[in-house]
Parts: sequence; structure tokens; C-alpha cells
Amino acid sequence: MRVVLTWRDKAEQCIYDLAFKPDGTQLILAAGNRLLVYDTSDGTLLQPLKGHKDTVYCVAYAKDGKRFASGSADKSVIIWTSKLEGILKYTHSDSIQCVSYNPVTHQLASCSSNDFGLWSPEQKSVSKHKSSSKITCCSWTNDGQYLALGMFNGVISIRNKNGEEKVKIERPGGSLSPIWSICWNPSREEHNDILAVADWGQKLSFYQLSGKQIGKDRSLNFDPCCVSYFTKGEYILLGGSDKQVSLFTKDGVRLGTVGEQNSWVWTCKVKPDSNYVVVGCQDGTISFYQLIFSTVHGLYKDRYAYRDSMTDVIVQHLITDQKVRIKCKELVKKIAIYKHRLAIQLPEKILIYELYSDDSSDMHYRVKEKIVRKFECNLLVVCADHIILCQEKRLQCLSFSGVKEREWQMESLIRYIKVIGGPPGREGLLVGLKNGQILKIFVDNLFAIVLLKQATAVRCLDMSASRNKLAVVDENDTCLVYDIYTKELLFQEPNANSVAWNTQCEDMLCFSGGGYLNIKASTFPVHQQKLQGFVVGYNGSKIFCLHVFSMSAVEVPQSAPMYQYLDRKLFKEAYQIACLGVTDTDWRELAMEALEGLEFETAKKAFTRVQDLRYLELINSIEERKKRGEPNNDLFLADVFSYQGKFHEAAKLYKRSGHENLALDMYTDLRMFEYAKDFLGSGDPKETKMLITKQADWARNINEPKAAVEMYISAGEHLKAIEISGDHGWVDTLIDIARKLDKAEREPLLMCAHYFKKLDNPGYAAEIYLKIGDLKSLIQLHVETQRWDEAFTLGEKHPEFKDDIYVPYAQWLAENDRFEEAQKAFHKAGRKGEAVRVLEQLTHNAVVESRFNDAACYYWMLSMQCLDIAQDPAQKDVMLSKFHHFQHLAELYHGYHAIQRYTEEPFSFHLPETLFNISRFLLHSLTKDTPLGISKVNTLFTLAKQSKALGAYKLARHAYDKLQGLQIPTRFQKSIELGSLTIRSKPFQDSEELVPLCYRCSTNNPLLNNLGNVCINCRQPFVFSASSYEVLHLVEFYLEEGITDEEAVSLIDLEAPRHKHENKWQEITSDNSQTLRLDETMDSMGDDPFTAKLSFEQGGSAFVPVVVSRSVLRSMSRRDVLIKRWPPPLKWQYFRSLLPDASITMCPSCFQMFHSEDYELLVLQHTCCPYCRRRVDDPSP
Repeated sequence: MRVVLTWRDKAEQCIYDLAFKPDGTQLILAAGNRLLVYDTSDGTLLQPLKGHKDTVYCVAYAKDGKRFASGSADKSVIIWTSKLEGILKYTHSDSIQCVSYNPVTHQLASCSSNDFGLWSPEQKSVSKHKSSSKITCCSWTNDGQYLALGMFNGVISIRNKNGEEKVKIERPGGSLSPIWSICWNPSREEHNDILAVADWGQKLSFYQLSGKQIGKDRSLNFDPCCVSYFTKGEYILLGGSDKQVSLFTKDGVRLGTVGEQNSWVWTCKVKPDSNYVVVGCQDGTISFYQLIFSTVHGLYKDRYAYRDSMTDVIVQHLITDQKVRIKCKELVKKIAIYKHRLAIQLPEKILIYELYSDDSSDMHYRVKEKIVRKFECNLLVVCADHIILCQEKRLQCLSFSGVKEREWQMESLIRYIKVIGGPPGREGLLVGLKNGQILKIFVDNLFAIVLLKQATAVRCLDMSASRNKLAVVDENDTCLVYDIYTKELLFQEPNANSVAWNTQCEDMLCFSGGGYLNIKASTFPVHQQKLQGFVVGYNGSKIFCLHVFSMSAVEVPQSAPMYQYLDRKLFKEAYQIACLGVTDTDWRELAMEALEGLEFETAKKAFTRVQDLRYLELINSIEERKKRGEPNNDLFLADVFSYQGKFHEAAKLYKRSGHENLALDMYTDLRMFEYAKDFLGSGDPKETKMLITKQADWARNINEPKAAVEMYISAGEHLKAIEISGDHGWVDTLIDIARKLDKAEREPLLMCAHYFKKLDNPGYAAEIYLKIGDLKSLIQLHVETQRWDEAFTLGEKHPEFKDDIYVPYAQWLAENDRFEEAQKAFHKAGRKGEAVRVLEQLTHNAVVESRFNDAACYYWMLSMQCLDIAQDPAQKDVMLSKFHHFQHLAELYHGYHAIQRYTEEPFSFHLPETLFNISRFLLHSLTKDTPLGISKVNTLFTLAKQSKALGAYKLARHAYDKLQGLQIPTRFQKSIELGSLTIRSKPFQDSEELVPLCYRCSTNNPLLNNLGNVCINCRQPFVFSASSYEVLHLVEFYLEEGITDEEAVSLIDLEAPRHKHENKWQEITSDNSQTLRLDETMDSMGDDPFTAKLSFEQGGSAFVPVVVSRSVLRSMSRRDVLIKRWPPPLKWQYFRSLLPDASITMCPSCFQMFHSEDYELLVLQHTCCPYCRRRVDDPSP
């Protein structure tokens, strides 16, 4: 701290009090019985004010600056305006000791020896309050709520605005320690109101508003006459009997002397918001001083330590902006910082601190060493293990224990010293002298190394990162840069007050001066920007700047130096500068410039920084091409220009490098077709067509399909034109295109046909298919549009497409519930598997729905289809098995149809004999499993009823007995129970008329045959009528081995003449049977060879078939023989009628036998075969 006397004056009388106008322009002094008004800037006496008749003891200015008040020994108080005019006067009963204005309400407190008064401009009168002792001083709190009164008896009374006492503080000395001066701390930052109290017990004390003392009393060793705070409350001024003004911290720590006087100091005040102090003395001397608080600080890289409030040290991390405060409670004289060390010089000692850890961001310091000695030095430097003291021309190196290890004597005054690093205990120091000499000193070396000597005194020094260059600021504010090794002056710049090299870039430095920051890169011109203060460090893009007392890290984009390098095409150097910190725009500019300069490595790094993948891909492709041996830089640059949007420049380069096709492609891709035409070859039709096609593509993309279609047609791109027309439903356009196309152009024509079908114009599609001769597609079209007649017509002309017609037709029929037709269509198409599946489903449905007549017909059809498939040798056995099974089921369901109708419907359509025969036939056939839908109950019930009606009581009783073991439906229960009872009244025998006869062996068979539908004697299977189910007079015979079916038929057709023999049949009647027998005479045997063949061995259990030879065949009459002409692989079946006069008819389709009369009647009723439903007019067999 330095004290400079600004001006001084001498009054004739003692200066008891003084007051500044709040704006600091005027100074009012109480001198004798007058008030003196001074101009604070130069000490000019503006005007003496006369109004009091006796000595003026006190003066105070209102906070708003409109008025001030003075109090005198004449017991009066005068209110003056800022224009120095007295406007009001009031009196007390004794001399006025002090006055004070409320800082908020501008209420005036005036205190006399025995009372105090409160006056405000709004009040006409002054409210006065008695005091127990003489009031010597007063002071209002910052918020204007309380007034503190200091009294001669050592008491401090704190009153509210109304004068009521709220707190009373009694000093320990009592009346021996009169309170002579008090003042509230004006700081807005303090949480509590703090009152500074100076008494004549020679003590300085601090109290809270509550009356609680803060800390201990500070001993002064003199009688204080005045105490006052700086405007912000950071320091206290104290003057009195020691004839000087002392500066204290707000906590009462003495910092130094402001000005020594020749007599007691009665008053001292600080000019508002400044460091100027005015002192008034007993002898009338008025002194106006300026206090200059020097900056005590230290910096190393990103750590900055500085003095705060004279007694504290704040360490600031410039990057993270963290701060830590170290309270020393003594005047801090010097600070030094280096790496993890911090040295603080106090008046009587030096404290050395260290960081708790090696962490670069750690801000916790602890005391490492104390050197308890008083040192006088100009500069202080700390190293890892030493402190360096600079005294004028001498440097001393001390260990942390205070032992002097080394000393250096310089030729001239040391002006600048800086640690430039090094191993612990061997650090290097950079020293600048007043005579211009610059030295390097190592802590462990007695000898100083002279780096260079210049003519002017050194003010600031810095060495570059690689220690190759030295920057010096001299006393003429010139920045000089030297090469350390050659001692050559590289360049110099004017207007510099400090300089710093960039720690990350060798060629960059910055210097400050004249309100500007100057950045210089290499030998380029200086870049300037406004900046107040001193540059003390430069790290990457951050510049550390000290302005007055605050250190700040300024982020400075390195754009200017980067562009300077770019202008000279020094891309790598520009990249290094950019790495220190530039904007994204600058990075992009660097990337583009490097790319245009074909410096791909730098461009790649820069584009990576801005994350531009597009350009990175371009660079990658160019590098790949270079590796493959493409040397043409013009071509690479053209690619770069095209990426940048500089299309015309790119086109010129493409042309120059002989790649006009690339320019054509580029303009075409950009839809700049007019420019593209300039690069077309000499009328090459292929390129012209390509250009028109691309133009059409573009028209299509921008939603102009009509134009695109026209262009595609003109370019011969019919497919694309058809696609657009089809997608937009333009049938007329499609017709025009299709009719212009040649039939050889199948693909576009087929596409046209596709769109015609899609747009529901099958006629035009058919026209196209005919044009190109695609019959298959035409048939498919007819099938898809269900134009079956046209499809069938085509199918007749071209049988190879039969499958393509009938299969979809059958499927369509099946989907429309026309299953029978579908089945026929499948069969016609040769899809036997599908035909069988449809039939099986139909059959199943018919059975489930109790349509047993239909089921019989479907099973017969199924059997025939299985027989058809059996022609395939691979499937023969399976299919023949299925054939016989289905034939059997067809016969069963055909018969059961009558039973079902009889049991379910109220009226019977069949004769009792027929129902009797059918139920017997079914019972004989159902020896194993009962097929789905056929009810044994219904069958037995029908048999029981008809047997009873026809006189077969034994059989009826058997049927009723069987029914008892079955689950009978409710509707039959009553009838069956009644029948079971009534049948017992009937004889236990059957009518002989009903007994069936075997026409081979003439044996009467029982009505209930355990063997089934075969003769119990000869085992010959019975042949039944398919309508009445009577046993027909037919005997099946087989051909001898070696006789083919054709030969057999031809032999039968010979029709050999026969003699007529009468009475060859002999009737034999016994009790139980009646037998018709052919007379076995030799004549008869010879007469009819077949009859001879009917004989068999009696008592044999195996069936012996009738086998005939050629001679027997020759003897047969054609009308007596019925032949079932089965298709292969089945053999034909031959039957001989033994009663030629009783006519039998066989259906040529299903080969079922009927009595001719029955058959003709049924055909008349149904116009078809009652079994297979073959129509009479159907010519097919």
C-alpha cells in the first residue's frame, strides 16, 4: 500500500468534523465557528459558511445529497441546502456534540450534552429525548431502523426511530472509558449489522445489533478521536492522539499508516466510493491523501493467487474457476506460487503451503513450513524446495527451513523474475534487469547465464514452449522477440505492457497494451481485439488477463492466425492453430481450403472434427483412386468442386481432364439438361436417348407423369411409359402404345396386357394375347374373368390347355357349391385326386344329412374313379381294395335308403316284401362294422314289422330279441315293446313262401343266414335285384384258363342251334321244402352242357365256382348271358339266366341287375338308372 498526498490546506482553527457530499465533489469542514466548503478534486476553498455564533463541533450530509446539517457550541443546529443556503435552525438546551442523517428516511439525529432530538422535513417540531450522560457520537444502521448513541460514561444506547432504547451496551471501563467515536459497517454483504466502537480506554471493539460483542477488544495504545469505514466496509480508518491515521481491516487488524500529522487527528473520512482519505487535525491542517493498494499476486500456469482484503489470499484455478480462500489474519506482503507450492510473506514470517494431492484440480492447501523471520524484499519466488528473495540487485535462495543456500549479485536492479520450470531443487529462473540484461539462473548453480543484453530496461519476460525464443517488453512499451541461440531480433511490436507465449503452440504469442490484445502468429501481421488489463498467460485458446485486481480466462478464437496460415496455403500449420480453439465455421473453412489445395490428410482431420461424413467419403474415394494410380489432380479437384456446388467450375475441369462424360452425368443428375446438352457427343443417338430418358425420370419424380410418358415414348423406353400410364389408369394411352408396338416386343405388350387386366379391360388384354399368340395367357385371362364358354371353345381347339381350363372351372364350381359339377370337371381335367376328394366330401355330407340315396350314388362314383386310378400299376392294389369297399357301401346305402324312409316318414313307398328283403340283405351284409349313418335298430325294427306282417314269425321274434340288446330311440320303444309281446302269440315258424331258393343247387336257404348273402349249401353268392332285392335266377360262371373275354363273347354270339326238351325239370315236394330239379339223364346232360357244370361235391365248405369251356360257351344263347364289362384291371363277370323267360335287365353303367319290368318303371319315374343315375339318353356306357 502506498499513500500519496493529493493536496493540503491549513485553517486557522481546529477541525473537529468533516463530511463529504455523497457524490464526493464537495467537502464540508467544521473549523471554528464557520463551515468551510472545499472542492475535493484540487483542494480549492469554494466558500466559507457563517451561521453559528460559537465553535462548530459536528457536520453531516444527507444520503440523497440535498442538504447537510451542522451543530455548534451555540446550542443550535442549522440545516443547509446543497446550494450552501441555510434553510432551518433549531436549538437544544446545551451544546451540540454530534449530528447524523438517517440513510433511508433522511431523519436528522442531533445530540447535545444532556439530550438528543429527531427531526425530519415533514415534522414542524423536533422530538427530544433526555440522556443520562453526555452523548459524544451517534450513527444510524444501514436500513435506518436504529440509532446508536455513544456516551461519555462508557455506555452505548441503541434506539429505534422513535427514540426508544432497545439495547444498552456497557463497556468494561465505564466512565474511565468514554465512548468517543462509533460507526456502523456500511457493507451490504454482511449478514448482521456490525458497530465499530472506539473508546478512550484505548480500545477498538465490535458489536452486533443485539449488543453481543464480536471477538475481543483490540488495544490501540492511543486515544482514538474518530473511526470511519470505507464505503463498502472493507477497511476502517482510525485517528487520534497518536497524530496519525491508521488503516485497519474490518476485523480490526492494523495494516499501516495513512498519514502522520503534527497534532491530534480529530476527524478522518473516506471520499465516497474511492480510495481517497481526508484528515482534519487539531492545528487546522487539512490533508487529502490517495491510498494506492498494490496488487500482491502470483501466477503459475493455470493457478493464480492474489491478496484479498489485505489479509487473505485467494487461490483461483483459471480453468475450472474454483477458488479457495486462505485467511492469514495479518497483512499479506508478498505471494508466490509454483506447481503444488504456495508462499505467503507476512510482516514477521513466511508461510509455505503445499497441495494435499497431486491432482491437477485439487484446491486444498496445507501449511508445509514456516520461516519465522522478517524479510525485506521487492520480489518473492517459490520453487519445489526453495524460496527466492529479490532485494534490489541481490537474489537470495533460501531453503524452507530459512537457511540461505545461495546468493547472486546482479549488475543492475532486478525488474522481473520468473520460474521457468525444471526438476525439483534445480529449477531455472528467468531474470530481467533494469540495464537490459536478461539472465537464466539455476537454483543449484552459483553462476548466472546471460541470455542476451538489450539497450532498454526489461519490464516483462517470457520464454516460448520449446525455449527457443524469448519475448521481452521493455520500458518503452515495445515487445521484442529474440532467437535465444542466435541472439537475433526476430521482430518487434509497439504498445505492449506484458507478453506471454502460447504454451501449446511454439509460434504464437500475445501481448497487451493500449486497451488492446494483440495476437501474433509466426511472422504474420498482428491480429488485434479490445481487452483491458495485462496478459499474464496464454494456454491454447485461453488468455489469462489481469484487470485491476481480478484475473479472468478469456476464450479467444484462433481464427485470425489460422486464416493467415490458410492465405499462404500452410495447411498443416493452420490445422495446429485450429486445434487450439476455433469455431465450427472456421474448421469447415479449413477443411474446404485444404481439400481444394488437395491436402487430403489435413482436410480429413478437419472434416472429422465437424463430423461431415459426405466429404470424408469423397476424400476416402479420392485416396483409393490415388492408390490405384490415378494421377489426374484436375479430376480430383473437379470432384471436390462438384461436391461444393461449384458445378460450372467442376464441368470445366472435367472437360480439361478429358472426362466430358462425367460432366454430362453431373448435369444430368442435377436435372440441368440444357447444360448437359453442351457435353453430348457428336450426335450420338445412344447418349441423346439416355439424356431424354433421364429427363423423363426427372419429370416423373417431380410429378409430371404426362410429360414423362411422352419423353419415355420418344426415347423408346416403352416399359416405363406403360408403367406410368398403367399406374395412373390411362387406358387410352396404353391402347395407343400397345397398337404401335410390334408383336415381337413381348415384354412391353405383356405389361400392357397386365395393366388392362388390372384396369378391368379384359377385351384389350385378350387382343394383345392374340397379337403375340400367347394362348396360355389368353386362357388364363378367360378363366380369371370366368368367361368359361370362350375358354371351353379354346380348350376344344387346343386340348393341351384342358388342365388350365377345367381345374380352375372345377374350383370355381366348388366355391359356388356346385360340387357334383365340380367333381365332373376335375375328372375331365384329369385331376383324379381332386375329383376323389370332392366326391368323398360330397358322400360324407350326404351320409351326415341322411341323403342315403345320394350317398349310394356318390360311393358308386367313387368306386368307379378308384377303378380308373387303379389302372396305374403303382396304385392298383390300394385302389382295387377301395373300389370293392365303395361298391359294397354303395349297395348298403342304396338299400338303407328305403329303410330310412320307412322308419322316418309316415307313408311307405315300398312293398312289404321289398322292405323285408332289404332288411334281410342289410343284416346279412352288416356282419362286421356298421357304416356311418346306417342304424341297426332301424333295420331290425323294419325286419321285425315286415316279418310279422308277412308271416315270418320266427324271424320277427328273433329281430325283436335282437332289438332288446340295443339302445332304442324313444319313439320306437312303445311299438317294439308291443311287438315283442304280440309276436309271442304267433307260431314259432316262418312262412315257406318267403324262403329263398339257390338257383345253382336248388337248396332252400333259411331267412336268417349265418353265412351272409350266399347259399348255405353250395356257397354260391346270391345275385339280388337292385330294386326289390329278390334273389335273381342268375348263376355266375368263370372262363377256363386261356379264354379271353373277346373270344368268350364271340363264342356266345355264335348261338349254336339247340333241340327243345320238355319235362326235363322235376318237382320234388317234401314236408319242409319244395325242390325244382333238372333231370340228370344223359340226354339232358348232353343237351345243355352248362347245366352239367352246376354240379358240385356235396358237403364241401369251400365255394367251387362254375368254370366253362369253349364248347359250353358255344352252346349258350346270347340272351341268356349277362356280362358285366368292367374296365381293366378288373375282369369281366359272366352270369347265366336259368329262367330265360323271366327277363332281367342290367344297367350298362353300374352293372346292377333288375327285373325288366321294375327297371322300366323306375326309369320312367326318374328318367335315369335308379342306382347310378345314368340318364337314358346318355350314350356313354
